[in-house]
Parts: sequence; C-alpha cells; structure tokens
Amino acid sequence: MTTFLNRMIHAAKLDVHLYEEVEADKGAMSQAMGVVVLSSIAAGVGSIGTIGISGILFGTLISLGGWYIWAYLTYLIGTKLLPEPQTEADLGQLLRTTGFSSSPGLIRILGIIPGVGTVVFAVASIWMLVAMVIAVRQALDYTGTLRAVGVCAIGWIIQFLIMVVLFSLLGGPPSI
Repeated sequence: MTTFLNRMIHAAKLDVHLYEEVEADKGAMSQAMGVVVLSSIAAGVGSIGTIGISGILFGTLISLGGWYIWAYLTYLIGTKLLPEPQTEADLGQLLRTTGFSSSPGLIRILGIIPGVGTVVFAVASIWMLVAMVIAVRQALDYTGTLRAVGVCAIGWIIQFLIMVVLFSLLGGPPSI
C-alpha cells in the first residue's frame, strides 16, 4: 500500500522518474487501474450535489473505458503516426503511465464542499492534463514536450468523438 500511495503522490507531483518507473513495471497495471478507479470515485463523490449518488458508478465505468480508449489512441498516434526515432512503446506502458496521470483527480472529492466544486474540478482537469502529457512523453520516449501535447490533443479529440457516437447510439447518458 505504501508503494501505491507513494506512486500516486509522485505522479501528482509530476515526477518524471515515477512515470519512467511505472512504464517499466509490468506489475503496476492493477495499480494504474486503481488510480483511475479512485480518481473516478472521487469525482463522483465530489459531484453528488449536482449529479446524484448514482453518478459514482456510471462515472467510474465511463472513466475506465475512457482511460483505455485514450491510452490506446495515444499508443497508435504516438507510435505509428508521430513517433520519434527512439520511440518504442507498447500499450501496457501507455496504460500504466496514463493511469497514474489520473492521480491529481483525487482532489475532485473536495467538490462536495458547497461553492468550490467548479474550481476544484477545473484545477483537477488542468493538473491531470499536464500529468497526461508528462506520462505520454515518458512512455513514448519523446525528447520534447510539444509532440506529447499534440498526441494527447489528437487522442482526446478522437476519444471525445467516439464517446459522442457511443452515447448517441445508446440514447445518451443515463438520467441520474
């Protein structure tokens, strides 16, 4: 548990060495998934006042699916479309590093405090995006950050479009 907690703290601190560590640690996949689940639950609890308690389960499931889709897209875009000469990665490396990039999302639990939810969620979103860029840069062995920003942006847009199509096919998000 200490290693897991320390890893989450270092991921939230945007520690490049942590992202290198989890990239190389094939045993960290369950921890990465745990971070995504905890971050999603924190978001659900933090938004109880606006979406209700059933949003916790729905949000967790959507977050897990979104994490996988975005990591897969990032893998494809980063290794096939925009690789650097030294880029060498597999899907597991992207899943582990991007999973830990959800660590800052744990602060979303503070959204349950009346009047601060919007600010907390905005700060968490920006923080998580910065962590995602670092995670992608490290997993894809990029020498600079700009390419990682591009890969994340392209992946996010495609993921968003996939989610829009899925929700429209399923009749929209469930009423909560």
